Amino acid sequence: MKIGVSSYSFSRLLKQGMSYYEACDQAREMGYAGIEFIDLDLQHGRGEGAIEELAGKLRAHCEDIGLAIPAYTVGADFLNREGEVARVRGCADIAKVLGAGVLRHDAFWSMPGLRDWRQAVSRIAPAIREVAQYAQGLGLRTCTENHGLIMQDALRVECMINEVNHSNYGWLVDIGNFLCADEDPAYAVGIAAPYAFHAHVKDFLVKPGAWDAPQGGWFRSRGGNHLRGTVIGDGAVPVRQCVGILQRAAYDGWLSVEFEGAEEVLPALTSARKFLAGLGL
Repeated sequence: MKIGVSSYSFSRLLKQGMSYYEACDQAREMGYAGIEFIDLDLQHGRGEGAIEELAGKLRAHCEDIGLAIPAYTVGADFLNREGEVARVRGCADIAKVLGAGVLRHDAFWSMPGLRDWRQAVSRIAPAIREVAQYAQGLGLRTCTENHGLIMQDALRVECMINEVNHSNYGWLVDIGNFLCADEDPAYAVGIAAPYAFHAHVKDFLVKPGAWDAPQGGWFRSRGGNHLRGTVIGDGAVPVRQCVGILQRAAYDGWLSVEFEGAEEVLPALTSARKFLAGLGL
């Protein structure tokens, strides 16, 4: 299993003026083998005039410093946005320029007028299948992550993957996000592992919903528990156990660190890399 980091982990520093290139340099210095990018934004580049140009320059920079780009992750809503198939196909083109092997896209974020998530999955499956087919022609695999509260449970995502029913479409397994749906991560990763095309590792502090709402960066799970991101290894996610489940399922792809805690970013990412190294990764 190869260890990378998501550009999402640098979000706070990017907002403060760090460039993508500097984030890549920091990732390499901390010992990460790769970096995945989310929804490229020209304001974090070096004056490039188009996303395609930025993607090409980032690929060249990463090749120069010996850093892989395993995935490109983008937002999507096939249920509520017109023209989403064409737009996400365009994102696949960007992933190709980056040299990524995986494109992660969302499914949907709300269900206006529908009875439940099953109806939504049935409606969007053909669109996701079309994107998977297009990406296959580019040499990319596509996947959806368990996140967004509606499609966060393991059995729901499994249902969607089976409904799409395309060999080029799978799962971005985020071992921490299952807590957002009040699901035991080890149980959920056991369901997800056979479908894994890519994986994220993150950690959360958790307080029961019966407690008073804590202050400072906490949010509620779907069931009303309190969560806050933290340094990997310091929270409630059984990281060692979940990694072991993925390994026993013969997953040998990338495990990308996503940090969204209140702690200082660079020390947190350094600590995360050391923690994973302690697991033999």
